[in-house]
Order: sequence, then C-alpha cells, then structure tokens
Amino acid sequence: MFRIKRIAAVAVGTLLIAGQALAADKKVVAVSIPAADHGWTAGIVYHAQAAAKEINAAFPNVEVIVKTSPSATAQVSALEDLSARRKLDALVILPHTSEELTTPVKAVKDAGTFITVVDRGLNDPSIQDLYVAGDNIAVGRNTAKFMIDKLGGKGNLVVLRGIPTVIDDERIKGFQDTIKGTSLKILDIQYANWNSDEAFKLMQDYLAKYPQIDAVWANDDDMLLGVLEALKQSGRKDIKLALGGNGMKDIVKKVIDGDAMTPVETPYPPAMIKTAIYMTVANLIGQAPVRGTVKLDAPLITRENAKEYYFPDSPF
Repeated sequence: MFRIKRIAAVAVGTLLIAGQALAADKKVVAVSIPAADHGWTAGIVYHAQAAAKEINAAFPNVEVIVKTSPSATAQVSALEDLSARRKLDALVILPHTSEELTTPVKAVKDAGTFITVVDRGLNDPSIQDLYVAGDNIAVGRNTAKFMIDKLGGKGNLVVLRGIPTVIDDERIKGFQDTIKGTSLKILDIQYANWNSDEAFKLMQDYLAKYPQIDAVWANDDDMLLGVLEALKQSGRKDIKLALGGNGMKDIVKKVIDGDAMTPVETPYPPAMIKTAIYMTVANLIGQAPVRGTVKLDAPLITRENAKEYYFPDSPF
C-alpha cells in the first residue's frame, strides 16, 4: 500500500506543477470499469470516482469520465458510445474479460488514444501504453508456499478460479508451478466467477464429491466468503485451511484475530485504479511520459503485519 501511495504522490506532484501552464484544449480521459458486482469491484468504483472528483476539481483542462458496466457486452457498448461522443485523449480500462475487450480497445487505440490497462490484461499487450496491476503470479505462489509449509507438502486440495482472464491464469500458474514436486494434489479446479454465491454452491459440490479435503484455495476473497459459509454449514472437520486473496478487510480481520482456517492473506488493492488514473493524467498534461508496466507487490499478510493492511472504513 505504501508503494501505491508513493507512486500516486509522484503523479499528483507532477500534475500540480503542470497546473501553472494549463493547455487550452480540455483533455478527456474515459475510465471504463466493471460495475460493483462484488467487494473488490466496489473498491474499484469507489477509488475511480474519487480520482475523477479530485482531478476534475483541481484541473479545469481535464475531464475524467467514469463509466461502469455490468458485463463485457455492456462494456463494449460503453466504449463505442464514449468514443463516438467525444474525442478521447486517454482511456483507462479494467476489462470485464480479456478476450472480449481486446478488439474494442484496439479500435480506440487506433483512433489515437493513450491506453492504460488496469488489472486484467488484454490478450494483445501491444495495445496498452501503460499497464498497472498487482503481482498475480506472487498471489498464487505465496499462497502455495504457505500451504506447502503448513500441510507438510502433502494433502488433497480443491481450487476455485475466478473468470477467464489473464490475471486468473497468472494466479493459477503461480499456484500450480509452486506445488509441483510436492505431494499436494489438486482434486478439482473450476470457475466460480469471483462470486460468493457461486463459490458457495461450488464448494458444496466439492464437499459432496470428495470425502477428504485438506485445504481450499479460492483465488479471490469474495469467493472465499462463500467457501467459508459452505464449510460452516457442512460441519466438516477435515479441512485445515481455506485461503483466498485480494486483501478484503473482512479476511484481513480474520488474520488479525488469529483465525485457524484462514491465518494468512495476500493483497491485491483496488486502489490501483486511482494510481493508474493519476499516472495517465500526468502523462497527458504533466510532461511526465509514462510507458510500460507498474507491478505492485503481493507479500504474505500474517498476524504480525496484518494491521498495516487493515482499512475498516474502506468499501473492500
């Protein structure tokens, strides 16, 4: 989180300097993000709207427009509408899905728009000018390392995936690559779409299908909530660990309280959208060219350091 604040502070400082020489033409920055369909995206919406309010108030030559979309199809339509109505100087986008948004974003890029992609990468990375994300490989890797240590390198696992995106693929790769060579066995791995209700149903299926499960990994905390409710209702005593990822405040609180089943967490802060917006605006008006990748760390959150990652007033 310190690293996010530091990056954002640099971008803000650059913008304040630029305020002495505002350009005559207003720059338009479109921000296209998923609607708040679960906790993490609620955090994304919160931080995107906060960034837009701050920038629009501070810089009269910049207009940041935030558009939320409930599905990939709706997001494609929103992009088409935004680009048809206005000339977009920059687009900051968190794609619903990588596959469905790659071609529409390329069309916006081809019109001369600066493209910042957040979190869920596109299938063609050459489209993006700037990419801001967490370290998804590390989210999977650090979780797997803890499981290996805690379970002594052996046991039966079930895994819940999110939705088909680059970041989901990376988390799974980090996890699977790390448990190679151990006696940890993945009994089943299916998508639950980063949704608590779907995760609850999938975990019920896993419990009915497999009489011995030692640990569960839901690679997102919204799914972990569904998993934990299913475990609670089942009364099963064989599951030793149920871990998630993203840094939801409810899960970090469990770590603080020393919860035996969920003793650790990995962060993936939704505030990254705010960092991305500020950096994009700095590129447009602050004579601060930004290109490439900003990757945020994903250190293991333990009881010893959990208070550093606990923000009870945040929406996530």
